[in-house]
Amino acid sequence: MVFSSLTFLYLFLPLAVIPYFLWKNRVYRNTLLLILSLLFYAWGEPKYVVMMLAATVVAYLGGRGMAALDQRPGAKRVVFAVTVCLVVLNLLVFKYLNFFWDNLSHLFSGGWTIPQIALPIGISFYTFQILSYVIDLYFGRVALQKNFFYLLLYISFFPQLIAGPIVRYSTIEDEILHRQESWADVEAGLKRFIVGLSKKVLIANNVAAIAEMIYGGNPYVYGTSMYWLAALAYTFQIYFDFSGYSDMAIGLGRMFGFHFLENFNYPYLSRSATEFWRRWHISLSSWFRDYIYIPLGGSRVGKAKWVRNILIVWGLTGFWHGAEWNFILWGLYYAALLMAEKFFLGKWLEKLPSFFRWLYAFFVVNLGWVLFNRTDFSDLSHALHTMFVWQQTSLAQVISADSDILLALAFLPLAFLFSFPVAKKLPKPKGLAGAVVEDVIYGALFLLSILSIVSSVYNPFIYFRF
Repeated sequence: MVFSSLTFLYLFLPLAVIPYFLWKNRVYRNTLLLILSLLFYAWGEPKYVVMMLAATVVAYLGGRGMAALDQRPGAKRVVFAVTVCLVVLNLLVFKYLNFFWDNLSHLFSGGWTIPQIALPIGISFYTFQILSYVIDLYFGRVALQKNFFYLLLYISFFPQLIAGPIVRYSTIEDEILHRQESWADVEAGLKRFIVGLSKKVLIANNVAAIAEMIYGGNPYVYGTSMYWLAALAYTFQIYFDFSGYSDMAIGLGRMFGFHFLENFNYPYLSRSATEFWRRWHISLSSWFRDYIYIPLGGSRVGKAKWVRNILIVWGLTGFWHGAEWNFILWGLYYAALLMAEKFFLGKWLEKLPSFFRWLYAFFVVNLGWVLFNRTDFSDLSHALHTMFVWQQTSLAQVISADSDILLALAFLPLAFLFSFPVAKKLPKPKGLAGAVVEDVIYGALFLLSILSIVSSVYNPFIYFRF
């Protein structure tokens, strides 16, 4: 089930909100959220709920074991290591086993085959949430959650379960039992949800048509200009798709009294690749920083070890996104950029006017999304070759192949405009009239989003596959 579906908007969400606010008892409210979260996850494939439950049991028992052995550091360390290994093993088997097996079979010409293992939706996200709880508990940064069902609620909570943001236990540890819901939060959360829904269905879905038509069309029809257009369209698609989902998740959480941290901060404002990763998918980049990069020594080591740390973190960052070589290449691409900016490129960039620094960052990010998008290396090679070796485009053939591209093109300027904080800079009307105008705007956005959902057959989320 996706947030931008009529089933969620007109069935699931009312069934969650109405009884939630009719009940005042905290236990009842948490029980309702837990049941609905498990139903939400089971909507597509019920058997994967068992896997999530098993991973939660491992984290719960591991946590209880570490707490019981607090005065025996060696034994506590063993329990911690076993717990982490079991949680990671679950991710490795279901997300990466086929990848490793296929590559080993190809390398040794073995022709070995195993049944293809389907990827459980959201496994990368909830695995990292489990790990954050276990690691923070081991180092004493959070308290033991003695109630299994509250720990399960944290892991399975439906707003952030499928595609993030990655919520750390420390962020909502106190809110599980002591949050204070208010109508102000409900209103703010609903508005944030509508913004995210609009970003997804009004912008992301429409610009996606450009990239999909070009990448999926006849390669002899689409020349260099079209492949750059496809790269630009995908750049905006993935931002509005993923940030829209994060907005909806943050808004839903706030409606129920939870305050998730921000996951995006206008990443296309960046003037370097380093700055981009401070603004893009903040919950993931900060997770790798705090749980991998800093424990390895971060930048407070010699140059050789720092390079090693960067390569490990960004290789893992790429691999986290998918069991394909292009994701590893994409991660190492950013590792190379970050090292270049650290060693020499950053000093040169600082001497340039702000616009040219922005142009550089937007170019390298745009190119990076091509590496991210094209999972097949022959497709990737063709896309890069066409982008950098000029080939003529037949506009007549492009339009005849799919005239809908003209409508989709109209959304590119909107995508570019709203990837910057223009809405925040607009003057806000005050008083009662201002509140009415604001409500009308949000109502119109919601209505337009519903009309778009009803009339469109394209409505997936890119990050669901991770």
